Amino acid sequence: MYELFKNLGSWLISGDQWSGTDGIAHRMAEHLEYSLFATLIAAAIALPLGLLIGHTGKGAFLAINLSSFGRALPTVGLVVLVFLVSGLSLWSVYVALVVLAVPAIVTNTYAGMSAVDPEVKDAARGQGMRGHQVLFQVEIPLALPLIMTGLRLSLIQVVSTATIAAYVSFGGLGRYVFDGLAQRDLVQVLGGAALVAIVAVVLDLALAGLQRYLFRHRRTAAH
Repeated sequence: MYELFKNLGSWLISGDQWSGTDGIAHRMAEHLEYSLFATLIAAAIALPLGLLIGHTGKGAFLAINLSSFGRALPTVGLVVLVFLVSGLSLWSVYVALVVLAVPAIVTNTYAGMSAVDPEVKDAARGQGMRGHQVLFQVEIPLALPLIMTGLRLSLIQVVSTATIAAYVSFGGLGRYVFDGLAQRDLVQVLGGAALVAIVAVVLDLALAGLQRYLFRHRRTAAH
């Protein structure tokens, strides 16, 4: 075991391992590209849907069940299905990652909007605010912490799952996992898995820090 971790450490810090199109830096950039693009598409779909459901109170059943759907979804199966339908393209990967990311954004956006005190909304309407003004000036600002939590959860889920791109012959950090399995190279498999975990943890910490920074005044006011 000691020898395995020693070889893993040597693999991770080797200068040769970080350069070239098969190097860690290039694979990491591919992985981030897949993850960020898929999360942006998911946000463009899920945020309006979650805001609509939360603002109108209609479709709560859909928002609640999307969460269960997201957890039960066989992501690799979806990639293979889209791959068989659309052929060899990155779209099969993006479709699977977007479908994976949408539920957490919708459910957290809906939860944030639902948590806004009805009396606050009534007070805003009592001051003459129209529906869209209540939405953008009262509901969304108050729901923003939970909305950002949904975006953060989705991004971490997508980063952890983007290894499937390598399953259909594309790049990313999953390349090390699948190539390592094919070559029976345990160090390469562990290296790829460790890099995915590191990227996910770093992004999570960065987004959590950003969230704390943006809402620091709100916490101070609450105390």
